[in-house]
Amino acid sequence: MTDATLLVVSGSARGTRYDIAIDSGEIIVGRSVGTRIRIDDTEVSRQHAAFSHDGTNYQIRDLKSANGTYINGKRIKEAVLTHGDSIRLGTTVMTFQLKSKFESSELTEHVRFVDDLLSDQQSGIVQQVKAEAISSVDWPDQKSGLELLYQVAEELVRPFDTLEALLQRILNLTLNTVGADRGCILLRDAIGGELTPLVFLRRDESDGPQEQMLISRSISGHVLKHGNAVRTSDALHDARFGAANSILSSGIREAICAPMRGQEELLGVFYLDVTTPILADGRISEQDRLTDEHLKTVLAVARHSALAVEARRFQEALLKAERFAAMGQTVAVLSHHIKNILQGVGGGGYLIETGLKTSNDDMVRQGWGIVERNQNRISDLVMDMLSFSKERVPNLRPGNVNKVCEDVMELASPRAELNGVALEFRAADLPLAEFDPEGIHRAILNIVANAVDAVAESDAGSVVLQTGYDASNDVMMVAVTDNGPGIPEDQRAAVFQVFESSKGERGTGIGLPVSRKIIREHGGRIRIEGDPGEGTRFIISWPRGTPVKDGQQTEGKTIILDDPKDGPPPRPTPET
Repeated sequence: MTDATLLVVSGSARGTRYDIAIDSGEIIVGRSVGTRIRIDDTEVSRQHAAFSHDGTNYQIRDLKSANGTYINGKRIKEAVLTHGDSIRLGTTVMTFQLKSKFESSELTEHVRFVDDLLSDQQSGIVQQVKAEAISSVDWPDQKSGLELLYQVAEELVRPFDTLEALLQRILNLTLNTVGADRGCILLRDAIGGELTPLVFLRRDESDGPQEQMLISRSISGHVLKHGNAVRTSDALHDARFGAANSILSSGIREAICAPMRGQEELLGVFYLDVTTPILADGRISEQDRLTDEHLKTVLAVARHSALAVEARRFQEALLKAERFAAMGQTVAVLSHHIKNILQGVGGGGYLIETGLKTSNDDMVRQGWGIVERNQNRISDLVMDMLSFSKERVPNLRPGNVNKVCEDVMELASPRAELNGVALEFRAADLPLAEFDPEGIHRAILNIVANAVDAVAESDAGSVVLQTGYDASNDVMMVAVTDNGPGIPEDQRAAVFQVFESSKGERGTGIGLPVSRKIIREHGGRIRIEGDPGEGTRFIISWPRGTPVKDGQQTEGKTIILDDPKDGPPPRPTPET
């Protein structure tokens, strides 16, 4: 079971969430491909920091990184993590989040409404403040109230997994500042307007049975009806609270109920009460009594809480709309592409059927060729979708990049020959490297296939696949160069966007994004060169790693790729 997560809020992997389990042991975070959590950030060390759990708390330890590890803006060597901590490694900012232990199903055990007697008497309500009357000059005068509002404002900008977790944190801060014993936030149902408890908290969490928090329907109804925050005191003398089945059965002496008014509507109420025992003389200690300043403070906090609820609902609605839009776009693009493939399969099947009926072997072979090509297109589409849809850790093992490129050439050659494209492989003498052969194979194949399609309609299209090695930086290189129309510099970023394809019916817009994703998982980069009219050159580079074979570390000399300024590969003659 996952007990904590790291959410990347700033950096190249923004939006990525990493799960951390209590029993996962030490988790290394860094730029190296072999780390448990790899961060694509040049300012992050290869092994930057380590997360662990000591049986009680989660901890982070800096691994002598070059640029340091920062928690909430302060550089640390080792620290205990708490929910909401901001962690900065290089230029990447992550938020540490504990799994919320809040369970809404437990509220029925702690909160219950009481239908106390209604009356026109207002003896129990000793103070009322209208929500609209609160302005910048009406904030609490007490230092503690201002500090509470400051703390609440900070909590509102912290990332929380759920709205309940945020409101529970705000409720906890309010209870500690005001001195109330218990608190509850209740929201109105969208249909019917009934109040439903969302979070509940008591300051005294000692073991043993606890009394239920009884919510007065008359107080909450009065607040919802008039929009006023009310403070009740000396409930024994309030004629609205009957002797039987009333809030007195829970020992409530004082309560504050404030409306949670958002921008557009009244969302619910913020309810606090005090169960402090009565002193020998029948009075409650003045230091425990709720005051008018407390009333104003709670009203301000209730307002902030309502705005937080509205903001959360807006974000959830926006996210839901974006998800539906993305799903619609995905389904439309894939359906269109699959339809084209099925049309090709249908056409090939028709030729096979006709050839079998007429005993025409040439027609059967022609039809089977069409079916086979479309079968390969389906396979490529499925593999790209699987590669792009999930985060994966490269399966690193020693290997020769040239061998992978040879396999790519074998698969891409029939496609190039069919389109009249000359395909050439320039293999360099490379050292042994450590990489994921399957992933690198797919990344290079996608780029080569994209290059072949880019020059398919040219009179003399040409594509060159070339390997190289930079010993000074210990980086492997692969270049794919074509003599097509080229890609303008302002359009290069778009080719890596999902479903952005310039190939019309022939492209899905998934191949290049998948290639970049795989290379980034290896800690590498893809660079595009070539001006319009001069062809296009994709240069892939990634760290060689530390491959070991037969106990020996292999070395290599620098092998530089052809200078792109020398121009694209020569155009072959029509006879080629």
